[in-house]
Amino acid sequence: MYRVIVFDAYGTLFDVYSIAALAERLYPGHGAAVSTLWRDKQIEYSRLISMSDPHGVGGSRLYQPFWELTRSALAYALKRLKLDAAGPNVDALMDQYARLRAFPENLQVLQALKLMGLKTAILSNGSPDMLASAVASAGMHGYLDQVISVDEVRHFKTMPESYALVQRYFPGARQEVLFVSSNAWDAVGAGWFGFDTFWVNRADAPFEEIGPRPTHSGVDLRHVLEVVR
Repeated sequence: MYRVIVFDAYGTLFDVYSIAALAERLYPGHGAAVSTLWRDKQIEYSRLISMSDPHGVGGSRLYQPFWELTRSALAYALKRLKLDAAGPNVDALMDQYARLRAFPENLQVLQALKLMGLKTAILSNGSPDMLASAVASAGMHGYLDQVISVDEVRHFKTMPESYALVQRYFPGARQEVLFVSSNAWDAVGAGWFGFDTFWVNRADAPFEEIGPRPTHSGVDLRHVLEVVR
């Protein structure tokens, strides 16, 4: 049924909240708050840019690479929590973000998909350099046919131009693509674009109240194999 399995990166393959352990060492008592506020502001900034200039010629004129948004979001989170927002702590957190911990089942699932003859890819808001670092750190290079960054179109997800990148690399019907994300808003955007979706619901959370329901769902990536088999 599916020819291409496309994964979101941050939150889906890489645990964005694993940064909390380092944040806790650097800012005792504030690690979880830093991690959560950082992530929320990072996504908020990407949406703010997309909504403010959705039809910029050649991509949004307000567009900033995701790495820059990530650093700005960290600065905001630290200032909001009245913590030191300059110096070596910030550099340490950004360095760790470039090598976020991967979820433990990732390599097994990607290897199984390749053995089944399926194409695999990442489609992410992440900048090319930060994605390259994360993929290399997790040892995923041999299991991905493409690592696609929205930098190419200068539009963040959930703008349709971002999802359309998949068909640039894998021409064919949208029905041949299964888009996998742990971010419910991302699954909604991919569903609106016309992809079948798999929502990785690790936190047993409710799905969004607007948009198409995910085509499939499961508590981790291993359940993707059940679908494609």
